[in-house]
Amino acid sequence: MRHFLIYTNTRKDQNMAVTARIRDYLTLRGRKATLWTDAAGQEGRARRIPEDVDCMIVLGGDGTVLQAARETACLSIPIVGVNLGTLGYMTEIEPEGAEEALDRLLAGDFQQESRMMLEGRVFSRDGDEKESWALNDIVISRSGSLRIIKFNIYVNGQFLHDYDADGVIVTTPTGSTGYNLSAGGPLVEPQARLMVVTPICPHTLNQRSIILSAEDVIEIEIPQGREGGIQTVEANFDGSHAITLQTGDRIRIVRSEKCTEFLRLNQVSFLEVLHRKMAD
Repeated sequence: MRHFLIYTNTRKDQNMAVTARIRDYLTLRGRKATLWTDAAGQEGRARRIPEDVDCMIVLGGDGTVLQAARETACLSIPIVGVNLGTLGYMTEIEPEGAEEALDRLLAGDFQQESRMMLEGRVFSRDGDEKESWALNDIVISRSGSLRIIKFNIYVNGQFLHDYDADGVIVTTPTGSTGYNLSAGGPLVEPQARLMVVTPICPHTLNQRSIILSAEDVIEIEIPQGREGGIQTVEANFDGSHAITLQTGDRIRIVRSEKCTEFLRLNQVSFLEVLHRKMAD
């Protein structure tokens, strides 16, 4: 690997000290390092990502990794994360061990993992279509007032269930440790190929997630609200990009052809990482 893109969350590395340390370490070893800050720094928005980048080093938390993955989804640049956040399920390198990790990276001592992504396409009543991608999840939630929303779920064209709830989460295995987990959904090994549908605070005595094949087609329809009112909801992609839907609109969610590639330096299983996070 010769060219590294260093993607920094400037809120997590405010004085860019860790960023500069990693850049200098790579430069001294004859590698090229291009700095790229998140939206807060505006720097990344002003330039194109160089075509010869071999690897992206993301400094921040899991949210930063999700943002970086979305912005580079079309480029398939492998990602390795440096944890400047809290939980860090997707950022395995700690700042104090950055140099050792970089040495392993330069020596090719790593494994590459491919993580599935979701594609969501919104169909509006007026015929307009919008689409976006998510590595973690697509969340349908209420917009505006604190009202319960109604929605109908179809799988492969067959009606599955109608819900009265705060919303619904459609997650990848990677996203199972996020909002899905907080909403009572199952934890899934991140390299699995499946989708999980988890309702958010449903008005029912039974709250159950539904596990579907990665090949299934999920459609969520926004019907009329209570007393025939118009509902307005939002489809949030990894919590950073939202598309508004209203009564009569629907969103189709499928496994994306795009994948996010991660470079793993530690021979630590998902279960061991999970045990450590739960023990903290």
